[in-house]
Amino acid sequence: MSQIGAPHGGTCPKSPRSRTLRTVATLTSAVLAVTALAGCSADDDADAAPVAVQDNAPTPRDLVADGGTLRWAVDAAPTTLNAFQADADATTSRIAGAVLPALYTLDQRGRPQRNPDYLESAQVVETEPKQVVLYKLNQQAVWSDGREIGAPDFVAQWRALSGRDTAYWTARNSGYERIEKIERGKNDLEVRVTFSKPYADWQSLFTPLYPKQVMGSPDSFNDGARTTLKATAGPFLLKSADAKSGDVTLIRNPRWWGQAAKLDTVVLKPVPRADRADALAAGTLDLAEIDRSTAERISLALKDARAGRNGAQAALAHGPGSSITPSKALKSWALAHGSDEEKAEEVRAARKKNQEAIARYASAQDTLATYVVRKSLEPAYTQLSLNGESGPLSDERVRRAVARAIDRQELAESVLKPLGLPAKPPGSHLALAGQAAYKDSSDALGGQDTQEARALLADAGWVPGGAEQPAGTKAGSEAEKKEGTEKGASEKKEAEKKEAEKPAKSTATAPADAKKKSDEASGDAPSDEGLYIVGDDKPGDRRAVPAQAAPGTGTRVLTPAPAAVLQGAALQARAEALDTRPEALEAGTGSAARAGAPQAVKPDRGAAGAYAPRGTAAPAAVPGAQQALGKDGKALSLRFVLPSGPGSESLRTVGDRIVRMLDAVGIRTEVTKVPDESFFKDHIASGDYDLALYSWPASAFPATDARPIFAKPEPASDGSLMVEQNYSRVGTDRIDQLFDQAAGTLDEEEALELVRQADARIWAAAGSIPLYQRPQLVAARADLVNAGAWGFAAPRYQDIGFEKDASPKKADKKADKRTGEKTGEKAD
Repeated sequence: MSQIGAPHGGTCPKSPRSRTLRTVATLTSAVLAVTALAGCSADDDADAAPVAVQDNAPTPRDLVADGGTLRWAVDAAPTTLNAFQADADATTSRIAGAVLPALYTLDQRGRPQRNPDYLESAQVVETEPKQVVLYKLNQQAVWSDGREIGAPDFVAQWRALSGRDTAYWTARNSGYERIEKIERGKNDLEVRVTFSKPYADWQSLFTPLYPKQVMGSPDSFNDGARTTLKATAGPFLLKSADAKSGDVTLIRNPRWWGQAAKLDTVVLKPVPRADRADALAAGTLDLAEIDRSTAERISLALKDARAGRNGAQAALAHGPGSSITPSKALKSWALAHGSDEEKAEEVRAARKKNQEAIARYASAQDTLATYVVRKSLEPAYTQLSLNGESGPLSDERVRRAVARAIDRQELAESVLKPLGLPAKPPGSHLALAGQAAYKDSSDALGGQDTQEARALLADAGWVPGGAEQPAGTKAGSEAEKKEGTEKGASEKKEAEKKEAEKPAKSTATAPADAKKKSDEASGDAPSDEGLYIVGDDKPGDRRAVPAQAAPGTGTRVLTPAPAAVLQGAALQARAEALDTRPEALEAGTGSAARAGAPQAVKPDRGAAGAYAPRGTAAPAAVPGAQQALGKDGKALSLRFVLPSGPGSESLRTVGDRIVRMLDAVGIRTEVTKVPDESFFKDHIASGDYDLALYSWPASAFPATDARPIFAKPEPASDGSLMVEQNYSRVGTDRIDQLFDQAAGTLDEEEALELVRQADARIWAAAGSIPLYQRPQLVAARADLVNAGAWGFAAPRYQDIGFEKDASPKKADKKADKRTGEKTGEKAD
């Protein structure tokens, strides 16, 4: 998929044209016989559904000041500057967007548009006997070393990404492998690209375009472009990448032939999501994606400023000084000046500490009042992934029952409605509202229906009381099925002998690998042996932590080992801390919460699946929960894996709601919280989960970009599954065929219809359930224009700048003035 901005979660992120495992997030973080389709036409759906509109303070260039430095927060320093390598991240893409050619960019509705700064025209000029695309380049387009952009650069990129030379460590090559040859046209400004077979998504190629100095040899591709670029061709140049601080500095390109960049300098500063509120309060950033709590704090600062209240007054109204009553202040003063010198010294120290806290809060609120929050719907969606490789979810009926139990509208509203954003759940896995390929095909699966969910489970054999075992028998054993026969008696005797040789095991815990095929075949009840506790890295000592069973629900909560809570780093993908935070984390804004330390669960929460530290009492039964279901003596329980870090509060809140919805139909969940950095790699990509929440970005080229996400898994020679990026392990031959047909036709309408047909079948397979389009909140200096929440569209870097009437220096002086104002007496 085309790069967004996407994650998180999620979500978690980068182009999925990769043949390697993709790191998310967009948490942010990655994603997922057909019934008759119903619904409006594609155009009607696009008009009716919410579109990710921009909120970036659009301003004509003549009103933007020349000069200035933009300090822009990124999640991390780039590990490589080569966007086609497996470890390229969002920072890599941001740099490429500013310094390298993009032949096509996306508009506000997610549609590819020719970029006139590089292309005068590009079109299919022949279809028979083979497809030929003729590119006519802008005659002024040159690399930073003065060389013309031309056919040699196209040839070098094709050879590097075609997959024919394995010496290139390329992460993706979709489309490039279809190219047969590249030739110079009538002159140096024309490039003819001939395809060996038709390719509908040819506009996705050569963006970004790297110079031949980077793509020309394996050494320069693999290592040479990781920390520097030998030549660039954008409105900005790469000046430096500080290895110590991680800051990447871009400066205006003097050779740029297009409209000159308004800014002198752009500094990309690595600032973890959890630290951005403090960085903004200190005034060290101009632009940063933020979580909901930070957005609320900025909104409060703006409200105070509009009411004529400065930071010091705000501190007394709702900050550290708000709890000091006149009587408390009088008592404090008396003790501080009393005859008990030891007590007086203690009180004076406390008063000083309190005054410092008030001063810090006042200064922070004054600074935050110089920012605004810009918001939109991000071009990415969060989905519930159902791992269909083994266990109960390998049965399509169980997957469909899970989907029918989920109220997607309620979940979307819980995340988006408090932010004032449209809260309609996505109706497609392959496009978002406003895109040409969008059509709501969710009817192929059906909406929320508790009775239908229960009926599907019953049809699959999961019924109330099915987990109960007759006295003297083992649930699910082959001996039980063959009892009364000589062969059955022999097998039963042998099974009992093997069981007697095993060490005793607790029945209060469930292992992480209880879903393995071997366990299903034997029918043995889950044991503690082999339970992997995240963060417990002692070889040979994978001890089980007793699962806490919620009375009457069967929902279990696994607590991470102590070492795990120290590993709570932000996801590489976009964090999803944009929903109402769990009550257990409402007060978790200090250093302990930021380090990922578990917070105490309030006694009245009672939510099955709520996070609790070791020793916390088990949650109370969920109201409305149905009797647990079982089959052949085995309970129906699904392992729900969620990230535990401070940037994933929204996912955990949504996860709690999903747990309640599944409880209502009798499906129990075993909620496991894992460190953010291991969530995707060690659980999603490896298939170590039943249910999970993470995100995929939207794409302008779904036939190419979405295929590996939904491709049918194929068995490898070693017996494992080759899943590409289909982490739900659910797919069909027909879905693959539809993607191939869509990518291979040059009839645009036919290609769109084939993509929509593929999406309907993806819905019917129930491997992933889109829940909501992700919100995007961006803090920006009030005087920063043409920057913020861009929605689908790519940033136009040369237009970003500060208003002429409010230059950065003037804004700083205003902020300093407000910070220095002191009204009224200091609080004690």
